[in-house]
Amino acid sequence: MKSIAALQNLVTPWSDGLDPSDAELDAIEQEMPLILAEVDLLDALISLLDRPASEFDARRIRRARNRILAARTSLTNQAAAFVPGGAA
Repeated sequence: MKSIAALQNLVTPWSDGLDPSDAELDAIEQEMPLILAEVDLLDALISLLDRPASEFDARRIRRARNRILAARTSLTNQAAAFVPGGAA
């Protein structure tokens, strides 16, 4: 019987291409306000899965949606500023 440990390198080889590039990390950092706003909305919606919404919950969801819209607008404006011929 062969040992699996001896075949481990053949089964799971290490690939140096698994780490994100600097450009990918920069893109994630730019999108972080949107990601956090979406997480806040999900938190608000998850809290309502087992109970009815109160006025406080409605305000929390509305504010989270407004933060998402503001973050998306900001990202769109940043993208337009870097496009040649874009509105800036």
